[in-house]
Amino acid sequence: MSDPEILATQQNDASFEDVWDELVWRGLVHVSTDQAALKELLSGEPITYYCGFDPTAPSLHLGNLVQLLTMRRLQLAGHRPLGLVGGSTGLIGDPRPTAERVLNTKETVSEWVGFLQAQVSRFLSAEGPSAVRLVNNLDWTAGLSAIDFLRDIGKHYRVGTMLKKDAVASRLNSDAGISYTEFSYQILQGYDYLELFRQYDCVLQTGGSDQWGNLTSGTDLIHRVESASVHAIGTPLITNADGTKFGKSEGNAIWLDPAMCSPYRFYQFWLNTDDADVVQRLKVFTFLGRARIEELAELVEREPFRREAQRVLAHEVTTMVHGAEATAAVIAASQALFGQGELSELDAATLESALRELPNTTTSPETPIAQLLVDTGLVSSASEARRAIAQGGVSLDNVRVEDEKATLEGRVAPGGMAVLRRGKKTLAGVFVL
Repeated sequence: MSDPEILATQQNDASFEDVWDELVWRGLVHVSTDQAALKELLSGEPITYYCGFDPTAPSLHLGNLVQLLTMRRLQLAGHRPLGLVGGSTGLIGDPRPTAERVLNTKETVSEWVGFLQAQVSRFLSAEGPSAVRLVNNLDWTAGLSAIDFLRDIGKHYRVGTMLKKDAVASRLNSDAGISYTEFSYQILQGYDYLELFRQYDCVLQTGGSDQWGNLTSGTDLIHRVESASVHAIGTPLITNADGTKFGKSEGNAIWLDPAMCSPYRFYQFWLNTDDADVVQRLKVFTFLGRARIEELAELVEREPFRREAQRVLAHEVTTMVHGAEATAAVIAASQALFGQGELSELDAATLESALRELPNTTTSPETPIAQLLVDTGLVSSASEARRAIAQGGVSLDNVRVEDEKATLEGRVAPGGMAVLRRGKKTLAGVFVL
């Protein structure tokens, strides 16, 4: 199941005595149950732990990647992961801060379960004594009647406590309110932890800190029903230094599926990381050791113009998610777009994905290049386009355009694509019908 290329270079940092200290140093523990007990637990005999992923979309995203890499660090320390993809909780979805989720069909959720299981399995080894086990909570909820659920599980919950959970409280104070369906989500997640405790002796759950109410729903339920103490770790929500939500690009999430977010766009996302954020990103999203990250941190302070830390970050994460071959292709595309390589040597798929991220237009071979400058927004008017060409500041596929009346004919074949440039760094994509 696991991808050997992804897993081959991953290892915990040997400079730490145990995995708990490494998690703390990397800033992955925002909130948790008893820290001293957790440190002792994780430094002892192997335990079983889990993290859940709901199929509310056909792909995982960067927020989920935080959890996958946290799980991998624990697995490298010898602990046994359970990767739960919620075939039942995905039919409901955990409460969002603003409004109810749109409920997907059972067929859609079932299909997405398969997609997410495949993604989870790529990041966690299926070999050895700490091999990952994939589980689906539909297995223990499908046959559960509403009466049994209320009698056996619901009776252990107090409505007052449930109302205080952050996700519930924020919705109650909104115009949208909250349905009983989403209000009950925390009970279902708590029941998951109880079942995994019973079936696999699972004693640790990880998740984002915004899920803390759901995480403690499970720890509290196990304590009441089984009189046992189990643990939870809430990782911090990753935000940019300016407070904006991480992983959003003009309103679109950065997905792990290359069909939903091209490797080129993925690489560029990391390459554009702000200096104020890059060191923490290296800690959370790479397996580079402490010494190497501290070396890169010094370069950020001393020579920020080199953006070495950003290049390393983009290379490491893109390779981990999409593979070395895809990473090499997008780096070649980035260089070729800016005249540091041959565009003709790029594979068509990589070039197209790169051009789609630029301002672009689809046109016919007869269209004047001056008009394309206007259509793509590289200039604001036809007169400015003609002036730019006359001054020698326009090129097509790195070849200067010298004629103000030139068209694409003879330069780009129908069905082809080209890079239109004004000056040194202002680019656009052209797709020819």
